Amino acid sequence: MSEEFTAATVTALRHRLQAAVSAAGLVGDEGYDFVLAVHELVTNAVRHGGGHGHLQLRRQDDVLICQIRDHGAAAAGLPVRLSAVDVAGGRGLWLAHQLTAGLTLARGLHGVTATVTACVSLVGSPPMVEGAKHDEPKRCVEDSQE
Repeated sequence: MSEEFTAATVTALRHRLQAAVSAAGLVGDEGYDFVLAVHELVTNAVRHGGGHGHLQLRRQDDVLICQIRDHGAAAAGLPVRLSAVDVAGGRGLWLAHQLTAGLTLARGLHGVTATVTACVSLVGSPPMVEGAKHDEPKRCVEDSQE
């Protein structure tokens, strides 16, 4: 999935994103959380990144990767922290970080790129762990509680 977006297309983009995330195998609460995190990043791009941006969603092995690029002037700081309870807004990056397997922010000449990831189980393939043969790809491993 690769799409440009504006404020007028955010809702339709979220619906297409939900369908694509489900089709990629990320369903249930994990799928909902991932879509919510991406939605927060998309709305941040609209509000703070020039009013429009580009979303790219892809699956690489068992990792779902979504990049959101905006075209605004990059701020001096990109805080990934929880705002005070008496402050309206300011929680989008924190939510994206909390709801996904990882959040990366990169500031460039033409704006900011936010990348979030989520682990998707490969049907019929056991997850690979650290110490696997070096020529085999590493897979997402869920935390186990014993």
